[in-house]
Amino acid sequence: MTRWGAAVACLCLATASCGYHTAGHAGNLPQNVHTIAIPGFVSQSQTFRIEQLMTNAVVREFNTRTQFHVIHETRPEADAVLRGTVLSASATPLAYDSRTGRAASMLVTVSMQVTLTDRDGKVLFQNPSYLFHEQYELSRDLPSFFEEDSPAVDRLSRDFARTLVASILEAY
Repeated sequence: MTRWGAAVACLCLATASCGYHTAGHAGNLPQNVHTIAIPGFVSQSQTFRIEQLMTNAVVREFNTRTQFHVIHETRPEADAVLRGTVLSASATPLAYDSRTGRAASMLVTVSMQVTLTDRDGKVLFQNPSYLFHEQYELSRDLPSFFEEDSPAVDRLSRDFARTLVASILEAY
């Protein structure tokens, strides 16, 4: 290979990239965002504590996956504020037991609205219609009955948090 060919090959390798980047370094957030306030989400549903579960999952995901400083209330030192609203939460039968006619599995559905704004009120990220589902089985054996709806909502909240943080950081 000639010197010219080697130089072109080195240039091609140097300018090629796979598109990966370090977690916590947002591609679409301004460089001056270091502190994110995540006040408790609001719920428009009748599901007990759903907004707390969703808020806690998002805070945990930001703390685990990013280098942002997360605070739990809107304060002047926050560079951005993430607000969320649980629009609806429901559990509906998904499958029935053919012998008893009772529900055998349920589907939990949560609809969320999220907005991230900077301290001047400029919208940095917004999604008015997140929709998440999680299925769980109902126990048929009453002596060993275990309520599975709470773990299902926990799994759903973690999935939502992972998706939200990835969307904010990686601009999907």
